Amino acid sequence: MVDLVRALEELSNAFGVAGHEDQVRDILRRYIEPYVDEIRVDKLGNLICTKRREGKVKIMLAAHMDEVGLIVKAIEKEGVIRFAPIGGLDPRVLVSQRVIIHTREGKRIPGVISSIPPHIQEPQEREKAFKLEHLFIDIGATSDKEVEELGIRIGDPISFDVKFTRLHGKYVSGKAFDDRIGCAELIAIAEHLDEVDAEIYLVGTVQEEVGLRGAATAAYGIYPDYAIALDVTVGGGIPGVKITQVTARPGQGPVVTVADGGLLAHPKVLRALIEAARRLGIKYQLETFLPYGGTTDAARITLTREGVPSGVITVATRYIHAPVSVANLEDMENAVRLAIETCKELSRG
Repeated sequence: MVDLVRALEELSNAFGVAGHEDQVRDILRRYIEPYVDEIRVDKLGNLICTKRREGKVKIMLAAHMDEVGLIVKAIEKEGVIRFAPIGGLDPRVLVSQRVIIHTREGKRIPGVISSIPPHIQEPQEREKAFKLEHLFIDIGATSDKEVEELGIRIGDPISFDVKFTRLHGKYVSGKAFDDRIGCAELIAIAEHLDEVDAEIYLVGTVQEEVGLRGAATAAYGIYPDYAIALDVTVGGGIPGVKITQVTARPGQGPVVTVADGGLLAHPKVLRALIEAARRLGIKYQLETFLPYGGTTDAARITLTREGVPSGVITVATRYIHAPVSVANLEDMENAVRLAIETCKELSRG
């Protein structure tokens, strides 16, 4: 039996900034391979795991393997490194974060995101949030030549140096929960594929954080009858977050998306998700993440060819698109149960 916590820990600690998903893909392959009939990697890098049921309904379950991160943009003569974001990142959460620069030769160079100390700023400047151009990475080098001798080049990816940790009760924290939570759920779902009378495609997609790119090519090749994206959503229940802004809360069950910035859930899939949750007797939450504009792989999958009826199961997660996030394990466990039960419902046609 798959240990969901252990799988999430391994996935969370892995390096997988968008465009560099190899480590995550290898972990998924190792866990899922015993439960499927075929595994392949498409030309863009998506991992496509198939449980064959010839002539049956085709259902695609997708979770993206990539994480937000940074990329080396320039090297200053003083030996510090300027960077740009890969995916949506708020500069306000970056100052003093530890990072790892991944070189082409496979080196892992540690560093710290730094800025001008507040002690020497003008009073009015201390009240302003730092912009990206004010930040740099200090690796302890004293010149640009020294940086280059370490093998660091323009375009090298940078990840956050954060390790998975158990918190109080059913809560955990770690890096890249968006969307290693969905990836861990794919692993747990794989154990139950024999229970579903459908042809199932478990897909780890690439480059979601930079435009839902992997989902587009994977769905085009598979062209499923139905699709469900497994992802995370903004988690509320903390000071300063109003219910009119964020309705989903960790610990209150998996979240079924009704609408977001890129998707109106297909009525049949939405109905199947809600009925499945009711049959299971689990807590679930409905979310309309408008007008904020966030979306998932389902937004791209649903537009494939002549269209794919699609829906989304998410886990409410605090501090997504930041170096470290917090989520509830019971929500994940019930998201797995909900996905399996929904597949059973959709397999009936």
